[in-house]
Amino acid sequence: MVVLKGGSRPPWVGLGAAVWVQIAAGNAYTFPLYSPSLKSVLGFNQQQLTILGVANDIGENVGILPGIACNKFPPWAVLMVGVLTSFLGYGVLWLAVSQTVQSMPYWVLFLALCVATNSSAWLGTAVLVTNMRNFPLSRGAVAGILKGYVGLSAAVFTEVYSMVLNGSASKLLLLLTLGIPFIGLAMMYFVRPCTAASGEDSSVHIHFLFTQAASLVLAIYLLTTTILKDTLSLNNTISYILVAIMVILLMSPLLIPIKMTLFPSHKKLGRPISSSDNLVIGEGGSNLKDPLLTPSSSATNLGSFLESEDLSDVDMLLAEGEGAVKKKRKPRRGEDFSFREAVIKADFWLLWVVYFFGVGSGVTVLNNLAQIGVSLGVNDTTILLSLFSFCNFLGRLGSGVVSEHFVRTKTIPRTFWMTVTQVIMIVTYLLYASALSGTLYAATALLGICFGFQFGIMIPTASELFGLKNFGVIFNFMQLGNPLGALLFSGIVAGYVYDAEAAKQQGSSCLGPNCFRLTFFFLAGVCGLSTILSTILTVRIRPVYQMLYAGGSFRIAPSSNT
Repeated sequence: MVVLKGGSRPPWVGLGAAVWVQIAAGNAYTFPLYSPSLKSVLGFNQQQLTILGVANDIGENVGILPGIACNKFPPWAVLMVGVLTSFLGYGVLWLAVSQTVQSMPYWVLFLALCVATNSSAWLGTAVLVTNMRNFPLSRGAVAGILKGYVGLSAAVFTEVYSMVLNGSASKLLLLLTLGIPFIGLAMMYFVRPCTAASGEDSSVHIHFLFTQAASLVLAIYLLTTTILKDTLSLNNTISYILVAIMVILLMSPLLIPIKMTLFPSHKKLGRPISSSDNLVIGEGGSNLKDPLLTPSSSATNLGSFLESEDLSDVDMLLAEGEGAVKKKRKPRRGEDFSFREAVIKADFWLLWVVYFFGVGSGVTVLNNLAQIGVSLGVNDTTILLSLFSFCNFLGRLGSGVVSEHFVRTKTIPRTFWMTVTQVIMIVTYLLYASALSGTLYAATALLGICFGFQFGIMIPTASELFGLKNFGVIFNFMQLGNPLGALLFSGIVAGYVYDAEAAKQQGSSCLGPNCFRLTFFFLAGVCGLSTILSTILTVRIRPVYQMLYAGGSFRIAPSSNT
């Protein structure tokens, strides 16, 4: 049994450490930086490179084992596995690209890439699950912040790649081989489970706003410096200073626990709770240490969305009173589900398919973004990648802020925003297909925002529908939609279309809008189907959110005399 650390500062220390771990966990987004070297040095064609991109996504998103491990082992043990996989996987890739080892087999590189990027799953799962449990009343904000920093990681690595490593793919892979383990080991002590307070005061909201603002400042800074580097000739000294400022901005979340140490608050937030879901919101600010939805308190509120296979509370109580049965009631949406219980629910698979279509189509563009830029006449795709990273971050952070506001004030399910963004994605793919002058950067910005929204919405939605007890496994199963989408949409469709057009041009590279036009039409159709399914899901789970957020949020409602 993991011992929980009490106090108000440790969760914020853990959140500050998690920021660094999440930057390291975004290592899979560096694939576009070194993939051209894989193609040129090792002599791969576009379809072979695309399949390696699928390996990149498989490793990043196959996190069932990390999810199980989070319920069995402390966070430091889960982080240690991520440290080892990153060192081994990226070490092999560095040996190949630097040509230290000649003629490395293709299948070895495929496996090495899977192992290397699987460190993302171990590192990210450890800090996400721990912090979601440490801040159970602010799930949307926590998910948006942490996933936002993962989205920023591409820009962070791009900054280091262009300003410190001088665009060397072999140096980048060496940095990943040694740097990720260093971050994991350094932050291991600070990422730990903490007892969660049963209520919030205004300072909690302010602290989250500060963290969100700090991440936004970092994002703007990264975009600005990347553009400066691309348009101006900066010497090494200025480049190093800019990177040092970036490091300082990454440390800004730690100002919260420092402030709490120097200026401690003497307000009492109520007794701590040992489980994130042991909250019942009462009228007038009362709270009980019971399951989130006990039979007595939830039966009258669940209404029409109670499922027919559940026994009635009266029948169960009578049977138990007579000693006839001791059957455990099946969980209802909003309570803690086991993975087996969740996987047989229609809402589980609707959420999975919607997420699969959304991120699968988006990651197809991300994996081929460099080639898309070149085919449309953009030879230096650094700004394009940085723009996508910045907007991906905005989508992840914004999804937490927007969905949290509307779910608390209007009880609008978070999946409503998946529907909205996937409609925008349809327009975006049609913009790409049109290849009109000036639309490439606008389409990339829109896609980055919508792509980020899919991550930021799926995470808290899964925790609200199926609980936090087995959240690590459920969340990581949902993420399988990413590599499966990459395999089907990127590895098969996009790779085949690109190589077919390249063959028509009698070369290994393809130029012109036809290289990806058919792919973009296909992706628009996929998002059209996803829009219909997400609308159905939103209608189905609306009663759940009306019950869960009937008091305004999971927070204890403010008393009338305050």
